[in-house]
Amino acid sequence: MDAPQFDFVATPEALAARIERWREAPWLAVDTEFVREDTYFAQLCLVQVSDGASQVCVDALALDLAPLFALLQQPQPLKVLHSAGQDLELFVQCGGDCPRPLFDTQVAAALLGHGEQLGYAALVGRRLGIAVDKSLSRTDWTKRPLSDAALTYAADDVRHLAAIYPALRAELEQRGRWSWLEAECARMTQAGRYRPDPASAWRGVKGIGRLPVAAQHLAARVAAWRENEALKRNRPRRWILDDTALCQMALRLPADAAALSEIEGVSAKLVQRAGDVLLALLREPVAEAPALVPEARDTPGQKQQIQGLLELLRSRAEQEQVSPTLVATRADIERLVREGPAAAIPLLGGWRRELLGNELLGKL
Repeated sequence: MDAPQFDFVATPEALAARIERWREAPWLAVDTEFVREDTYFAQLCLVQVSDGASQVCVDALALDLAPLFALLQQPQPLKVLHSAGQDLELFVQCGGDCPRPLFDTQVAAALLGHGEQLGYAALVGRRLGIAVDKSLSRTDWTKRPLSDAALTYAADDVRHLAAIYPALRAELEQRGRWSWLEAECARMTQAGRYRPDPASAWRGVKGIGRLPVAAQHLAARVAAWRENEALKRNRPRRWILDDTALCQMALRLPADAAALSEIEGVSAKLVQRAGDVLLALLREPVAEAPALVPEARDTPGQKQQIQGLLELLRSRAEQEQVSPTLVATRADIERLVREGPAAAIPLLGGWRRELLGNELLGKL
């Protein structure tokens, strides 16, 4: 039987020795395994690291990872991750800050024209010709001991990232897009993006934009309450109250507990536990304020202009071999048409403006 292509680190001494070695590496490929089925906060179970020469699985359940987090927050080495959002959230939650500087291979692939949301398995298949076995993706990472098969699966994630990174970087540098990658990853590693913010929880509520203006603000109040409850109880938001019921509360304005309980998705347990609080939130007057999600009322001329700019975006992105939605989303183009040069959108800053933003502005 072949020897495992990874080391499993579960003692402080072994971790310290690895960290000393990693300090000298120019870059590290990093990944995590976690569980998050019935909690608000994910439980970090494993951190995988490769320096290109060896793969290490660090037992996050057995160790204080503060020394590892400290290393990952240092300017050297560079950290290579794929689609890093969830990993960054975990590192902020557990270590207080993001690993940086970051090289996100999904972003790199988008900047090279491979599509904005290219998955890890697709990237490995495209770049290495390897079919990733996803049969162990549902492993219970809290179990100990973990099987060699599970650890090999986890270690392969960083082994493949380590193999992919050098060529992706070389291509970005050759095409003059290394600074683009740096700018995107610097934005991604702003730790505040991953810290809970009840005041802005309404942004994730599906359907809030279809509510009348006053109801939008009431829904935002309830969303903030729900976020605080989820944080306090460490339970998923939907376990506290789902989006549909939340919006219905804001729209129907139940007068009492009986009316509140008639809303689909509002359980008797919720009414008993928090009915008075919810009713008070819904009764409090809404100060006159603009819509949180303004209704789009584009003129026929604006609609035609939006369509024309979208077509130009797709055409120019194809010529430049970059993902069009990474340059600008439809929402960005709509705001550009409505607000002109004052639009606060990524398209009008940095490499995006140089690539296409100025050209699109000239078409207004």
